[in-house]
Amino acid sequence: MAPRLFVNVDHVATVRQARRTVRPDPVEAALLCLSTGKVAGITVHLREDRRHVNDDDVARMKTALTVPFNLEMSCAEQIVGVCLRTHPEEATLVPEKREEVTTEGGLDMRRGFNRVREVTRRLRADGILVSLFIDPDADAVKLAADAGASHVELHTGRYCDAPPEARTHELEALHDAALVAHRLGLVVNAGHGLSTENVGAVAAIPNMHDLNIGHSIIARAVMVGLARAVDEIYAAMQVAPRD
Repeated sequence: MAPRLFVNVDHVATVRQARRTVRPDPVEAALLCLSTGKVAGITVHLREDRRHVNDDDVARMKTALTVPFNLEMSCAEQIVGVCLRTHPEEATLVPEKREEVTTEGGLDMRRGFNRVREVTRRLRADGILVSLFIDPDADAVKLAADAGASHVELHTGRYCDAPPEARTHELEALHDAALVAHRLGLVVNAGHGLSTENVGAVAAIPNMHDLNIGHSIIARAVMVGLARAVDEIYAAMQVAPRD
């Protein structure tokens, strides 16, 4: 069985913020994605600098959605406060740098362990599932379990960006990390850089639960419309054979 599709609608807000107006509305986009019947949940990333999604978007998203809502977020105290007030079904803790264009890698679980564990504890005490966005590394997976996470999201960027001769190695790393996570009782998600061209092999990884996909869907939607873009990525997730 293929993993579930979560659509990240951040870049609908990116287009809106280019003119700092009210359209396109990421909440409207989320509801359109859901109307396809192929989307299990919606993801947004509330950055500290609010470069795309803002606090109002998060609040409206929580009210409007009838499916699980996943809030990507840093461990910054202000953002933790927004999460606790909004109470999404799931929060995914990610590293964040002001100067980056997009998230560049997984959490540094060694250097940031204490803060990650503290925020994880607070969110889970409030009934929020907590996923940690990590590189596909067995040690990082084990530290995620030690921090009290319920889920991990494996960073697929290295796999997606790898040249053809290195892609098999990166895919094996994702397989190995997913296996370790499953054995430790963690729910396994993945995301970053996934598109119709590369998603099939990741969707085929045993025990894969959810895939978070955003930029490629929104980019394709500019050309063919959002519903068709969702249909295409969903179809690509079903292609590869599964164990």
